[in-house]
Amino acid sequence: MTSTYTAIVKQDGTWWIGWVEEVPGVNAQERTKSALLASLRQILAEALEFNRREARQAAAHDYSEELITA
Repeated sequence: MTSTYTAIVKQDGTWWIGWVEEVPGVNAQERTKSALLASLRQILAEALEFNRREARQAAAHDYSEELITA
């Protein structure tokens, strides 16, 4: 399943900074816009995987997974 997220990006002096607005804590700073977007993609993937593992561990066992859309 492919999801779409929104990156808020801006240049601040010689740096590019950005955040993924839908996922708290996913932010980065890089020297170029393309490097920033690549970092945000990587950090987002890591954050989503961490959240998945944490949710499954919290459920322990005997759970189901249901797809939802907002």
